[in-house]
Amino acid sequence: MKVFLTGATGFVGHHVARALAAQGAELRMLVRKSSNLANLEGIPGDTHVGDLGQPESLRPALAGCDAVMHVAADYRLWIRDPDAMYRANVEGTRDLLRMAREAGVRRVVYTSSVATMHFRTDGIVVNEETPVSLADMVGHYKRSKFMAEQQAIAAAQDGQEVMVLNPTTPIGANDAKPTPTGRIFVDFLNRKFPAYMDTGLNLVDVSEVARAHVLALTTGTPGRRYILGGENLTLKQILDKMAAITGIPSPTVKIPFAVAATYAFFEELITGRIRGREPRATLEEVRMGRKKMFASSARAQQELGFRILPVYPAMRAAIEWFCAHGYAPTSALTAQPAIAGRA
Repeated sequence: MKVFLTGATGFVGHHVARALAAQGAELRMLVRKSSNLANLEGIPGDTHVGDLGQPESLRPALAGCDAVMHVAADYRLWIRDPDAMYRANVEGTRDLLRMAREAGVRRVVYTSSVATMHFRTDGIVVNEETPVSLADMVGHYKRSKFMAEQQAIAAAQDGQEVMVLNPTTPIGANDAKPTPTGRIFVDFLNRKFPAYMDTGLNLVDVSEVARAHVLALTTGTPGRRYILGGENLTLKQILDKMAAITGIPSPTVKIPFAVAATYAFFEELITGRIRGREPRATLEEVRMGRKKMFASSARAQQELGFRILPVYPAMRAAIEWFCAHGYAPTSALTAQPAIAGRA
């Protein structure tokens, strides 16, 4: 099977590329002129230089493909030019879907995000059928992903064979950027996480997310959304697990929402707007943190063959990778496996 893959140089895309190659797929991987190709080392396949913002640059790579795997996205919780995020996530998805139709590509797998779900402050577990609208989306990233997902669903309703996958919070090795979730790990490893908010996430092993992408090429129903998740954990539980792995003390101070919002406001103002650097905390993150992002992956289990795996091995793999690649001191990884395994 010939597969055109976007986002292969990114965290999730790298694992998807490896999973596809392991199953014998013939890969054509979209890269930009400025892309760092380190994550593609050892992955058999061809690279195609192009840009989602220039649809015609994709036409040669789509020719003769059986499927498109659209993993690429602008994933940032702070951005100076929000229009750039909408161009990449919404317009880029719309144009790629159109190009795939014109090229006669049989199947498209679109990687959305659990961010497009409607989460609640009381921690109720949501699923794909929980009512949601654009008004429920907090910040530009969530809004852009929701709008892009609607493009994919509309294309499926018009007869295009489009699958929508909604990973929760992937964790594992090779988070080189790192993602906002990866930065939580990096800050903890560098002892820059003195306190926590009362929030929650669903952590999922990135390798299982990648396996689900391969499954989606042959299973599932076009136009349906599939949450790909793992364990529902509070932020405090996540930090406690990291403490068990590393021996670094888990923070014990819980920050009230108002304090976190005030800190984020001044971080955005001083670090972001005045100094022109990415702030360590944003109002968007704090607002998202008021809701526990707990989700069910039952549909993906039943219809795709997705597996809900314990997240501990993926957390340890992420920590070991960050330490081995200079994101944190190697001394951060001190706990013995026998001790950590009881976390």
